[in-house]
Amino acid sequence: MTTPSIDAHVRLDSHPAHSSAVTAALTGTQAHVTHMALEADGWIAVAENILVLARIDHEEPYWAEKAAQALNAEGITTEIAPSLREAIDEEWTWANYPMPWCTRSEIREVSDQAQKIYDDIQYGHLLIHAHAQDGHTTVAVGTYLSGGKSVYLHGENHLRQVADTFDSPAQALVAFEKAHGDTMRPGPAPMTDTERAAAKARTSLDTPAVEPEAPLPALETVPAYAADAGNHDALLDTFLDAHGDWQKWRTWSDETTHAIHEDQTLRIERVHDAPTHETAWTVAAYETPVSDRMWVLTATGSTPAPVLQDLLHHLAYNDGWDTALGSPVDEKTVTAATQPLSDAGWKHTVDGRWIRWTSPAGDAGVQFDAFAAQHPIQNLDTWTVWAGPSLDHATWNLTASPYTPSSLLADLSETLTHGTGTRQPLPPTRKHKAALGTTPPPTSAATASPFSAATAPVDMCSTSSRQ
Repeated sequence: MTTPSIDAHVRLDSHPAHSSAVTAALTGTQAHVTHMALEADGWIAVAENILVLARIDHEEPYWAEKAAQALNAEGITTEIAPSLREAIDEEWTWANYPMPWCTRSEIREVSDQAQKIYDDIQYGHLLIHAHAQDGHTTVAVGTYLSGGKSVYLHGENHLRQVADTFDSPAQALVAFEKAHGDTMRPGPAPMTDTERAAAKARTSLDTPAVEPEAPLPALETVPAYAADAGNHDALLDTFLDAHGDWQKWRTWSDETTHAIHEDQTLRIERVHDAPTHETAWTVAAYETPVSDRMWVLTATGSTPAPVLQDLLHHLAYNDGWDTALGSPVDEKTVTAATQPLSDAGWKHTVDGRWIRWTSPAGDAGVQFDAFAAQHPIQNLDTWTVWAGPSLDHATWNLTASPYTPSSLLADLSETLTHGTGTRQPLPPTRKHKAALGTTPPPTSAATASPFSAATAPVDMCSTSSRQ
């Protein structure tokens, strides 16, 4: 039997202001038919014949494709924009998922149950009586207004689950207060960043207003260590696109991305939007996928693009680690790591436990901590690469532990001495008179609050998929 054609067309596209949400633009004399079908499936109208699918599990592309298939089956023409098609075809999974035995489809089922709980709360079907902090997650107790079943909720975002049920609100509240009386608060917990982003995407397609900028002056060529940071996210994306033996992993939020080599012994953590002077990159190496770290390297958010490009290039084409675990970091290792600095005439000084190499202009340097090198099991910061006014007031820095390969450090030294990059010309400086001010009072140390033992999340995956 042939499905009758409906005069309606749907174009599915990526949301302009939300990384994973999807929009549906409806046209045709029977667009209302599509409108009702999508609303029944969780899509929200934000404008005339424009609907949005915004979820807390970042699975919108998957469900958008399912919606397109269902609409096609009903005789409604659908079109998927190229950017959305790319998102649909992207293969990703959650890093450090708490139920690693789950298959990808089972993880999606767990997330969908969490989405249903979130929607029930948003639409007033599930009334939250109280919430509390349980370790590193949020727990809550509430009652479904239809049916009167009371539930104990564990977790946040795509991990929120019904961990227990009760016959009455009174019974549920008594049990909840007994377990979480110290941190119990009335009503629902404040929205998470993920929930807030989804709620915003459901109300508007607007992107933040951007005022026109004046034309930028021509870039100037400078030593690599003085170059602009550039777009770190683009650097990582380019690296992953070029090297199929690295896989991108998504974490609990959009704030962090993990990249893991196929042998699982080399891993990159990229913290997006990290402050310029805080750690934005962490590279760690392991002897086996389940062993402790062999070495670790970190870089701040303002690290110049040429330095990061050299680091990523070495990670892609390294030929193994040249410092054996358990062996001391000796003079041979230090010499190999810093030979390009010595050859370029960087100033070499020794100050107690610290050996330093400083550029002729004094605006960059490398420091080796001999004390930290003698305690390799602790992965202390043994190497510090920096640039700026001084080591103590560096514009950026990169640190590395004792067993970081000398070949990697030598590559970075070569980039410091001979590499170049570009930057926007610095504005002229103005001299200001020093002004006296009051010293702010010291900040008191935060006191940790005791929490009850965390309740284990419910295992919603089938036991047959466990390893």
